[in-house]
Amino acid sequence: MTRAHHPLNVLIVEDEALLAMDIEAMVEDCGHHVVAEAMSLAEVERLATLDPPDLAFVDMQLADGSNGLDVCAWIQRRWTETAVVFVTANPAILPPDFAGAHGVIPKPFSRHGLASAMRFIGEGISDPPPSCGQPPSFTPSPRIAELWSA
Repeated sequence: MTRAHHPLNVLIVEDEALLAMDIEAMVEDCGHHVVAEAMSLAEVERLATLDPPDLAFVDMQLADGSNGLDVCAWIQRRWTETAVVFVTANPAILPPDFAGAHGVIPKPFSRHGLASAMRFIGEGISDPPPSCGQPPSFTPSPRIAELWSA
């Protein structure tokens, strides 16, 4: 039996414009909404009046010398319910607790990999634990792995 889930509102924080557009297209192809895109911590801070997104995909290396850990910390202070998922080519640089984020999607990823990760994350956010299996394209943080283990 498949559980119905509402479309997620997604924030994309990525400084490579072509990759940001690609992620946006993939998110929308999965039936979700991209509510904003940002390339740096300063751009995320300018979104403070935005309704809290359900999910934020955050790259580690961002424009203007900012980084994903700082963006994650800001999101956690401002939008306490937003799930942060890092999207990075170097997941080994994340701290052991993932800085409180829900997990990581390593780059490069495929369209199918992102779609599978979004389905798993969406189920975990709206109706934990997820009923679909954890895809290889997503590594949950230790905290989320424990919360979402069936």
